[in-house]
Amino acid sequence: MRSHPSELRESAALALTTEAFGMTDVGRKRQHNEDAMLVDPALGLYIVADGMGGHAAGEVASARATEAVKQHIAANKHLLKDLASNPSQDSRAAAAALMEVAIQRACADIYRMAMADATKRGMGTTFVCLALSGNKGVIGHVGDSRVYLVRHGQCHRLTEDHTLVAAQLKAGTITKEQAASSQYRNVITRAVGIQESVQVDTLIVELAPGDVFILCSDGLHGYLEDEEMLPLVAGVATAELPKRLVEVANERGGKDNITAVVVKVAGDGAVASEETSEAQSRMEALRKIPLFRHLTYKEQTAVLSIATTRTFPAGREIVVEGQPGEELFVVIRGRVVIEKNGVEIAELRAGGHFGEMGLIDNAPRSATVRATEPTRTMVIARPDLMSLMKRESILAVKMLWSFVQVLSDRLRATNSELSEARQELAVAQAIQPFAEE
Repeated sequence: MRSHPSELRESAALALTTEAFGMTDVGRKRQHNEDAMLVDPALGLYIVADGMGGHAAGEVASARATEAVKQHIAANKHLLKDLASNPSQDSRAAAAALMEVAIQRACADIYRMAMADATKRGMGTTFVCLALSGNKGVIGHVGDSRVYLVRHGQCHRLTEDHTLVAAQLKAGTITKEQAASSQYRNVITRAVGIQESVQVDTLIVELAPGDVFILCSDGLHGYLEDEEMLPLVAGVATAELPKRLVEVANERGGKDNITAVVVKVAGDGAVASEETSEAQSRMEALRKIPLFRHLTYKEQTAVLSIATTRTFPAGREIVVEGQPGEELFVVIRGRVVIEKNGVEIAELRAGGHFGEMGLIDNAPRSATVRATEPTRTMVIARPDLMSLMKRESILAVKMLWSFVQVLSDRLRATNSELSEARQELAVAQAIQPFAEE
């Protein structure tokens, strides 16, 4: 059994601090521990890898993947610093690419090692990684190790298992009950090192004081339902949490190696409070928009990762009637008015949104929107959303269905208004002869 506490790491600009602790245990059934972990507060890097391959090959694969990713991220740490200081679309893409390339390099290294040593053929590892910088976190994921986020009294899984059973569940070919007893539960569809390259999932998340990230191997989550994670975390000190999670897995059988890394984010000062408030407002506003309402928390987080923010002074036009536009705007703070042909027709405050039809095409705007006081908005651009939908097929299907629902609602409302107008016109025409008399 090994335990590794971290030191505090601070971002002065945003007044966020983190503390992290990890533990890995061989479990009650295995002779060797093929899991690996990394808790590196100086680099802001946290990793859990679950090796496979037998004859100590799994242990080699997980250790090599951990070291290779650490080396690559340390050599390119400036990309994470850029993300923290200037979270533009370019810096977000660069940070996600950094994580993907790091894991791909590890994959190629392990594959070459296996090809050079017949006793290690077929070795590989699952891999989950969290890199923190400023108020941003970058997740990289392959296999069935997981990342959970405990936030505001709820627990969210931020990764999707790359297993046959998970794919069957997503396709709807089996039920959750059937998945629990399936003989294919442990069949991995992606792993680092089995082939020369692998598809890597990445996700960028905003950090908030109070957040608790839990990285773990399937030796832990195999004994837990997602909804059990929250009560296990509640009331347990961060330093004691990895030990408690390992104990639970061992108490329930301990048939596999068990690894848990816990990262807690804390805040200090008004700047952190402001950042937290805005991050929470962005998520709450997104979840109320019909286009995104049916997405999972992970999918909504992915949408937020492509969003930017803009601030407009009082009197500034945000969109102009008749001009093309391809962006959805969500009011985070402030107030705007919507004008049609120079006439004010509506007012929007925090949580309101406009311009969603720009996500479909670059058609001319149907109205002008003007800030009536200093206003901060969240902006989602169509090209960025389209790129996300190409990468996330299930998200794309949900979005398409939501688009259809929104357009259907608008069509019904328009038909109802036309029907009422026709009835009023018919009544007016019917009484006109009497009026003339």
